[in-house]
Amino acid sequence: MHPNPAFRPRHDDLAALMVREVGFAAIFAATPDGPRVAHAPVVLSADASTLQFHLARGNALTHHLAGQAALAVVQGPDAYVSPGWYAAPDQVPTWNYVAVEMEGSVRKLDDDELTAQLDTLSAEHEARIGAVPPWTRDKMNPAIFGRMKGAITGFEMHVTAWRPTVKLSQNKPADERERVAAGLEAAGQGAIARLMRHLGGDRENA
Repeated sequence: MHPNPAFRPRHDDLAALMVREVGFAAIFAATPDGPRVAHAPVVLSADASTLQFHLARGNALTHHLAGQAALAVVQGPDAYVSPGWYAAPDQVPTWNYVAVEMEGSVRKLDDDELTAQLDTLSAEHEARIGAVPPWTRDKMNPAIFGRMKGAITGFEMHVTAWRPTVKLSQNKPADERERVAAGLEAAGQGAIARLMRHLGGDRENA
């Protein structure tokens, strides 16, 4: 993550909010065959102390995660920043981005815990898309659900370290930040432009 303290979020709950909003992470760990990464939907506990996810049994990480340290990374929007957008001379290209790293030890979930994770995931995302009525596993043949669940393994990371980065030109004057936001918006990067303007409002109201 970027070492500049200007890019550390001031709000303690911002990192957890982003993890819940994105709901998808890259899971990194070492294996006897070298470092590996898997990509998975995630469930963050209410107190943000644990992160649950599941992987296919055939995934390169599945047989090596239990009892190991791992790193989970959740990515927010990102975009190239052109030096031509600044009024000040002698600028260089850079990249604005939002990301959260979580580090911790991993344990394997038992069968009931995995079922609960899958129920939570579907309930959260069915509500998000406004499905009426929402899909639940009650709509499935239990035997088929059991076979499909048997093809995955559930895990829980006990989060011992959070490393969020919100790099949105906070180290630049307000007028330059707005020039960058306008450039990003014109380039079709509206999400990160909106975040920059929201952050700018927070800074001015602090």
